[in-house]
Amino acid sequence: MRSSDKQDQLVKAFKALLKEEKFSSQGEIVEALKSEGFDGINQSKVSRMLTKFGAVRTRNAKMEMVYCLPVELGVPTTSSPLKELVMDIDHNESLVVIHTGPGAAQLIARLLDSLGKAEGILGVVAGDDTIFITPTLGTPTEELFSAVCELFDYTR
Repeated sequence: MRSSDKQDQLVKAFKALLKEEKFSSQGEIVEALKSEGFDGINQSKVSRMLTKFGAVRTRNAKMEMVYCLPVELGVPTTSSPLKELVMDIDHNESLVVIHTGPGAAQLIARLLDSLGKAEGILGVVAGDDTIFITPTLGTPTEELFSAVCELFDYTR
């Protein structure tokens, strides 16, 4: 078997495992891949794959912290588990700031960008776990803060 075919099979198996949303550690993923016949898999290889595919740790339906893959196509919606990744929302006179779980900020920023100026959002900047939202001219920051909190069912 060619190495590219073997790599494709590994990626397919890796993604299928993460879709199960039951692996809470990299070691568990390593063991699951080994049990599926992938030799030479170690924690550092799994760590690189998690980074490459943008995997994040989030709560599954059983409220366990597990690795999962972000939605690969399309714009995330508020009915997706992304709102569970929002840890804190705050604001000052100029900006609304959202703190998320590690690696989740860019996914949530995509959702906010899709809402755009009609919802009072001039622009969004995202890092790994922090998002800055600037309101449009004429939109009070307090109003945008309230709208964002409502969007993610966030209460202090």
